[in-house]
Amino acid sequence: MNFKEEIKNYQPINEQEVQDQKVILQLIEQFPDILTRDNAVAHMTSSGFIVNPTFDKVLMIHHNIMKKWAWTGGHADGESDLLAVALKEAKEETGVKEIQPLSQQIASLDILSVSSHMKNNKYVNTHLHLSIAYLLICDENQSLKVCENENSGVAWIDMHKINPEHFSQHDVYLYQKLINKIQKYKKETEESLWK
Repeated sequence: MNFKEEIKNYQPINEQEVQDQKVILQLIEQFPDILTRDNAVAHMTSSGFIVNPTFDKVLMIHHNIMKKWAWTGGHADGESDLLAVALKEAKEETGVKEIQPLSQQIASLDILSVSSHMKNNKYVNTHLHLSIAYLLICDENQSLKVCENENSGVAWIDMHKINPEHFSQHDVYLYQKLINKIQKYKKETEESLWK
């Protein structure tokens, strides 16, 4: 399945995702270079929300540009397999070697605005990230390594700390959608063990 079909087949969970899915599909049609950073308006990105096997911690990075703790992820840079992008970015940004998708399916989609900034001594204009996120899982005993050109920290964060006391309201919203899906997955998995 190609990335456009994958996005089209995603079942939005709320009005925000309904609208963002519609706009993302329109932008894919409008811009043939949407998978690259050549497009000045929007870039396809893929993120990984990485959980441990007990589903109570999230592996996050302290992002150099955003100056905050965040999920892993990055630009598609021409790659149409967005799950592969999420896995590659997760490994590069955290140093973990073994990581798996919890599901092959998209877990959330969002349009995220990116303010203008400097990167590698070059000006990057304000643009949109068409963010496709996946749920990933890995053993929390693996060694972690900072990717200095991307982040200044890598850490397992207790899931209950993803709240307005520690994260912005927008990030809490973004991550809570994924936490809800993880909790649903955990409940369904536990119930199937008792059948």
